[in-house]
Amino acid sequence: MALDLVPADLADIGIFGGSGLYQLLDDVTEVMVETPYGPPSSPLHIGVVHGQRVAFLPRHGAHHEFPAHTVNYRANVWALKHAGVKAVFAPCSAGSLQADIPPGDFVVVDQFVDRTSGRRDTFFDGPGAHHTAMAHPYDADLRQRLVDACRTCGVAVHERGTVVVINGPRFSTAAESRWFGQMGWHVVNMTQYPEAALCNEAGLPIAGVALVTDYDAGLEDDPSVPAVTMEQVFQFFQDNIHRVRDVLFAAVASFSERPFTSGADHR
Repeated sequence: MALDLVPADLADIGIFGGSGLYQLLDDVTEVMVETPYGPPSSPLHIGVVHGQRVAFLPRHGAHHEFPAHTVNYRANVWALKHAGVKAVFAPCSAGSLQADIPPGDFVVVDQFVDRTSGRRDTFFDGPGAHHTAMAHPYDADLRQRLVDACRTCGVAVHERGTVVVINGPRFSTAAESRWFGQMGWHVVNMTQYPEAALCNEAGLPIAGVALVTDYDAGLEDDPSVPAVTMEQVFQFFQDNIHRVRDVLFAAVASFSERPFTSGADHR
């Protein structure tokens, strides 16, 4: 089976993210990993952050050439597993579904709701059945490191939150966004599923942190808040990439002070 592999000893921590992250490191080594599921979105970018070996993989590709619904999530997760990583951070952009979570805030998610379709979302296609427990998809120890990192960096953070994952590439209608918010969900995104689920299948503890870039379809009680546009999301994320980087690097630095025990029950 694909997951029964002998991992390479390349890195200890994996990060799914964008090119703005690894380009800020010195002495990055690019490693292309072949997988049974085809090529990952890009080569792994191996570097050292606060004494920790880190493998960066831009989920959308080095030039954002893969929209969320076309990302080869299985290959990406397999590549990090093969590299030997034992913990994964998954930063992403997201739209807010609640008025009290404004753009600029960070949300360390603890649950996801899958509203995607047609994605290759499991390593276990048979023969036989394998049902992975998914009640708590995000690792509590890694999540706490992100929360602490946000506080260290002085950014507003919500310690918990449910992310509803839509298929894309379109954004939500006003009716969909209203429903998501009424369900009590906090942010909407296009990539946390099946990324988080596949990490669980692969035995990779994962924590997701969302930078809120917009109010999704706007705020119904405030007509001055417009619906999101692609240009708005890209520009906001680019303007705040340094904040995402600082939070991730602070979280990575925590491993020097407090080692992570893979396989423990961190819920």
